[in-house]
Amino acid sequence: VRDGLPLSASTDFYHAQDFLECRRRLKTLASRLAQYPGRGTSEGLHFRIHFSSSGHVACMAICSHQCPAAMAFCFLETLWWEFTASYDNTRIGLAVRPYAFLEFDSIIQKVKWHFNYASSTQMGSSLEKIQEELEFQPPVLLSLEDTDLANGMMNGHRQMHLEPAPTFRMEPVTALGILSLILNIMCAALNLIRGIHLAEHSLQVAHEEIGNILAFFIPFVACIFQCYLYLFYSPARTMKVVLMLLFICLGNVYLHGLRNLWQILFHIGVAFLSSYQTLTRQLQEKPADCGV
Repeated sequence: VRDGLPLSASTDFYHAQDFLECRRRLKTLASRLAQYPGRGTSEGLHFRIHFSSSGHVACMAICSHQCPAAMAFCFLETLWWEFTASYDNTRIGLAVRPYAFLEFDSIIQKVKWHFNYASSTQMGSSLEKIQEELEFQPPVLLSLEDTDLANGMMNGHRQMHLEPAPTFRMEPVTALGILSLILNIMCAALNLIRGIHLAEHSLQVAHEEIGNILAFFIPFVACIFQCYLYLFYSPARTMKVVLMLLFICLGNVYLHGLRNLWQILFHIGVAFLSSYQTLTRQLQEKPADCGV
């Protein structure tokens, strides 16, 4: 979504003029997906372009007018799950050439065959779920002319209403994860209280304790950010978790003398527990009733 780089695609040999024109517009639309909501449809004469973006990756498809929108978006969501299960965010982010994951075409063909020949009853609850989502929040509608843009501006068409893309669905919070959150909040509170008291003392008596004050406040911020990383998905999560853990460890080592060894080990132990819980809480696996 960031740069419109195509990662993979299926091969087709349909050479109707309207289809070729629709495919050309799809390439234009792909380069501007970051400006649109998570789901949208671009209308053509005989075909529609459906797109669905979640996080860093978007899936797009050209469908005939006879294809129901719910079926198309169910197909796109299935493709997204299959793709994110095959390639992690780091590998996707490092892609610099078009169609870097062209081998994924075999999975696209299998999913496409299933959706072309399976009945709606075989899709089960996943199709009903998509239909309910579309009724609650319809996809943005674009005409093919809306995808023709000059110098990054709309050619006289109405400004599109931008909405955030769907968030990643994380695995449920565990009991040990809740415990790590509570301990992390307690460590953050201790750091904040000690830091404020030390800052008040520094203002009244001496000014050479700025290092100790920062050694309290930086781990406080790191503890709060660790809680956020556990509760919500964030890009480059592993790097951020390691960075927060490093800040907490260095801050507590620096405070040797103001804290005894057991206090330092407690704060560092809570930081390691929280980091482990964050890294082991993954994206939610694809539901078993997706119909593929």
